[in-house]
Amino acid sequence: MLTVLDSIKLSEEYLQKKEIEAPRINAELLLADILSCKRLDLYLKFDQPLKQNEIQKYREYISRRGKGEPLQYIIEKVEFYGMNLRVNSSVLIPRPETEILVETIIEENKDNANLNILDIGCGSGNISIALAKNLNNAKIFAIDISEEALLLAKENAKELDVLDLIQFFRGDIFHNNLKEISSNFDLIVSNPPYVSKQDFKNLQTEIKEYEPDIAVTDFADGLKYYRKISEIGSDLLKHGGKIYFEIAMGQSEDVKNILKKNNFKNILSKKDYSGVERIILGERL
Repeated sequence: MLTVLDSIKLSEEYLQKKEIEAPRINAELLLADILSCKRLDLYLKFDQPLKQNEIQKYREYISRRGKGEPLQYIIEKVEFYGMNLRVNSSVLIPRPETEILVETIIEENKDNANLNILDIGCGSGNISIALAKNLNNAKIFAIDISEEALLLAKENAKELDVLDLIQFFRGDIFHNNLKEISSNFDLIVSNPPYVSKQDFKNLQTEIKEYEPDIAVTDFADGLKYYRKISEIGSDLLKHGGKIYFEIAMGQSEDVKNILKKNNFKNILSKKDYSGVERIILGERL
């Protein structure tokens, strides 16, 4: 009978051959999910034999991971800003960079109550839910083009007890009039699709083949959504209202210029953990 340690070692070797980054960590996290324990708890279970159904499920998980499927989709969850969120292939996997976006908004607005916030392209609901949980009586309006993404976002909001603070809408910012929701927002936030059509083909397999392309690329130059959101932001925000974007490496100057052309002032950027300008914010005139 295979023990926990035997299984981890065999899986690590397999994932290494498949050129999966951090194969040992992946092997441990997948097994920890099956055994319903924390990864570090596995070290107390090394001699524990696995049941046949656990072995079968683990083999399935390892096979999927070896083909490049993201670990988060396999275990159907991810940690984001101290929260456990459900994820599946209908939504982009929340990244640590987006935590910087959330942290920036919370830090700048923690003393403001009753804010009306629009989250464009809400995906799993990670940004909306984090803001709802950390800003005083904020009212969030979250929009996404994907019905599947909205269903998942609602489930996450319900699980984290903020469903009453968030209104979810299905819509396309290029074809729907968002003024029907409101034209009196204090903040607009978006982590839009920002990979260009040209760059999309060079992405790693995990992203290109498994994450929803409509959440990754704008099928244009990578700036299409920034132009549109900045344009409608002038109409949807109050005077003095702010817009917050997550951007890709190398997009900082382009997005700043887009905001300037749409009557935003006090435009600032913020770097991520690698020193890359990742967040852009501006204030409506």
